[in-house]
Amino acid sequence: MKRHFTATAFVVRGDATLLHWHKRLGQWMPPGGHIEPDEDPVQAVLREIREETGVAAEVIPAGAPLPFDYPEQLPPPYTILVEDIPGPGPSGEGHKHIDFIYFCRPVDGADHDTAEDPTLRWVRESELKDNGPL
Repeated sequence: MKRHFTATAFVVRGDATLLHWHKRLGQWMPPGGHIEPDEDPVQAVLREIREETGVAAEVIPAGAPLPFDYPEQLPPPYTILVEDIPGPGPSGEGHKHIDFIYFCRPVDGADHDTAEDPTLRWVRESELKDNGPL
């Protein structure tokens, strides 16, 4: 089965997480997508946040980098998930995503215009518990 590398961001601000409406899947999702050729997972996750939400963000480091300058270090993901992705068409042959999961935050002032976009929502955990699925 084919495997694709992807990166997903849980963009957090205070106690809320940014979700966008995924047209093809018809559901609210965190931003993310495929890692492009010559792109590392951090570049990919920051690009996907910007493309899907318009928000400029940064990765929240999970820990301190190791004490050396070379080679370059990337912030590690929070976790890596391997997800089954069903294929289109009658055969249904799918593939897997090897998904680098990051926690990110908007850079100063980068999230000010999301309230006017109906395809974006800052969601609190209490909203999910109180209201069930979005």
